[in-house]
Amino acid sequence: MSEATTDVLGIGNAIVDVLSRTEDAFLAERNIQKGAMQLIDENQAAELYSEMGPGVEISGGSAANTIAGLASFGASGAFIGKVRDDQLGDVFAHDIRSIGVDFTTKAAAEGASTARCLVLVTPDGERTLNTFLGASTGLGPDDVSEDQVASAKITYLEGYLWDPPEAKEAFLKAARAARSAGRDVALTLSDPFCVERHRDEFLELVRNEVNIVFANEAEIKSLYQVETFDEALQAAKQDCGLVALTRSAAGCVIADGDDVHVVEAVKVDRVVDTTGAGDLFAAGFLFGLTSGRSLVDCGRLGSLAASEVISHVGARPETNLAELARQHGLL
Repeated sequence: MSEATTDVLGIGNAIVDVLSRTEDAFLAERNIQKGAMQLIDENQAAELYSEMGPGVEISGGSAANTIAGLASFGASGAFIGKVRDDQLGDVFAHDIRSIGVDFTTKAAAEGASTARCLVLVTPDGERTLNTFLGASTGLGPDDVSEDQVASAKITYLEGYLWDPPEAKEAFLKAARAARSAGRDVALTLSDPFCVERHRDEFLELVRNEVNIVFANEAEIKSLYQVETFDEALQAAKQDCGLVALTRSAAGCVIADGDDVHVVEAVKVDRVVDTTGAGDLFAAGFLFGLTSGRSLVDCGRLGSLAASEVISHVGARPETNLAELARQHGLL
């Protein structure tokens, strides 16, 4: 097997986030379920955008946020995701390339506009996502280079990508190319409602296509349709090679077969916005994994990165994560 030239290749939806602070009443009046992600069409996106308060545009997308976090740690990253050749597409491409991430996916010349996620942040820091997938659904197998996959230590796949059929094919092509090259494949379950839509297929994925799984407590319980976290953990231990489960303020649980570790969360003075917490946890964990750290240190790095991102608005780090890790004795 040739030496890897990239630490992590992320494949996911290329989305520009529009973040706006709001009140719980705003969500209730529009029958928007707090804390969840719902898919909306272009007209709904335009209507909701017109009703929102002032917003901040930041390049986002779950897997892209993870790769941005890895870059902040100093790891080498690449990203595959589809944008349109429009203003938001230019914003996304500029932002991710400016932090040193290899992004060469060709922009679509026609069809839906670049994807956007309208993120409503309530006073308790909870985020509610309203996502127009737009051009990101145009990602297909032709956008995935098997050589690029083979050159990455880990290919990291976003569960949200499982919705569009063409993107699903790209997802599977990447997973199988990575496995053929002897590389690791990681999957994030993304959202409990995403899990509900694709439960049987996700179970097939974690049992046969991937060997690293990221999920939060709600997602892993939804996957196995159980009431308690411990039941979900025991089921995941049977199905997954390596599983990293986040539990918000309760920290995370990492299981590699019968080898189980509990890692405390890094405390923050105030939770400002939970957008991207899981994405940045994955960034820290994958950075630790690709740089040869112990599983406990991987969990600590993930918790540290998550603590940084929930301390401000936006799903990407504002502090250099490598420097932050040094301050905490993790580098």
